[in-house]
Amino acid sequence: MPALVGPDSSPNMLSCRNQPVLSGPKILLRPWVDSDASSVVDAYSDPDIQRWNMRAMNDIDEARSWIRSWRTQWSADSDAGWAITTDRGDVAGSVSLRTVHSPSSSAQISYWLRPAMRGSGLAAQAVETVSEWAFGTANFQRLWLTHSVHNQASCAVAHHAHFQQEGTLRRYMLHADGWHDVHLHARIA
Repeated sequence: MPALVGPDSSPNMLSCRNQPVLSGPKILLRPWVDSDASSVVDAYSDPDIQRWNMRAMNDIDEARSWIRSWRTQWSADSDAGWAITTDRGDVAGSVSLRTVHSPSSSAQISYWLRPAMRGSGLAAQAVETVSEWAFGTANFQRLWLTHSVHNQASCAVAHHAHFQQEGTLRRYMLHADGWHDVHLHARIA
């Protein structure tokens, strides 16, 4: 059966270009590199990062594998991850486009910050910077994010990055303490 509407974007929304380095007023977003492994292990030792991201990072080898997976995912047009770095070059956190869906020109945004960087506005700035690139260069039409209704900090990041709350998805995300309702936020090109 022929489709009556074609995809809104190219099937290679990411892989048609090299992953860019993106800059904001206080940050630089760059592709992850192997030398970031110790920063990743340190970040994932934080209970809040483990709680909201539902994973641990136990050692340098696991972190290097996680870092290298971002290059593979970029090439496969499935995901894109950037290290959020400060003006001194320190890894402050992570921001990523997840579950890229070319036919609908959409992707999910995820992020985390190391404890010392929280409350600085860097997460919202990173989400805004990636969003502007995604809409302006990669031709995405919709970006969305979800977070547990109990994660008030993530809700604040979404609002500061101009993601409107669209609703609540009931029992949507399984965390270590059980099923959580989540807020759905989105931003349209």
